[in-house]
Amino acid sequence: MSVKGAHEIYCCGARVRISENGIEILSEPLIEYCPLHEALYGTKKIDVDAVRKTVEMKVAGFGFCCANRLFDAEPIVAYGASEMMRFWLEKKLIDCAVVVGEGTGTVITANGKLVQSIGARLTGIIKTSPIKEIIAHIEGNGGTVLDKANAQIDQVEGVKRAIKLGFKRIAVSVAGFQAKAISEIRKFEEETKADILIFSVCNTCVKEEDARHIAKADVACASASKILRNEIGTKAILQLGVTIPVYALTEKGKTLVLAYLVEFKDKLVIFRTKMLPYQTENKSPKLKKI
Repeated sequence: MSVKGAHEIYCCGARVRISENGIEILSEPLIEYCPLHEALYGTKKIDVDAVRKTVEMKVAGFGFCCANRLFDAEPIVAYGASEMMRFWLEKKLIDCAVVVGEGTGTVITANGKLVQSIGARLTGIIKTSPIKEIIAHIEGNGGTVLDKANAQIDQVEGVKRAIKLGFKRIAVSVAGFQAKAISEIRKFEEETKADILIFSVCNTCVKEEDARHIAKADVACASASKILRNEIGTKAILQLGVTIPVYALTEKGKTLVLAYLVEFKDKLVIFRTKMLPYQTENKSPKLKKI
């Protein structure tokens, strides 16, 4: 499989450029070990070479950033944003999802399988360029691409477009490095009386100033961030998982997360606590010492 266009993503906290000229690691990874990454990619020690191999696996394995990209709707992780959004759409708990894909930028869709097939194994997309074959697949499966000419990533405009398309209950994913969009969406929601669930994702690289925006989300994935665990986890009213915890921060988020768990197939342990986050040191990602 060959890459088309130019794209930048975060992988394990490293900034990576993927283009027709190859894969270029632009910064050092922030993580030295992650249990989830080991489970998905078999990597025990994360360094520049490991990041490169991970991205190569994405390109070779499912056509990431390629014209013949595979769209597999099988679940990858237990508590992923795309997994939950797919469920919410299929159970008619929301009307549409606003997500991001490589080769397309912001996408609006009511097709749960499409949400999952876009989001499976996806990491934070910083910028992307249009890939006509991917756009054609999205449009052929009930998706609307916000900006076909430039593959713009703009979740605020994506939500506005969703409302113009007639959707009332909207779930939107916002990457941590674009956290300001959460506050913009909340302001827009208040002005329009829209019903918007915000899912904060890809938070490994967040900074202190991002946390005040992420605190306004309904659901937030901690990724490998200590900031998220320390500042957002303490505000949670429900936590899913321990290795890469996902926090419900509002009653709306809690309600939808619990609905997802109703039909979750694995066994669960549920217990009360007076304080979150719940953490066990040996199950958390290890950040590099700076």
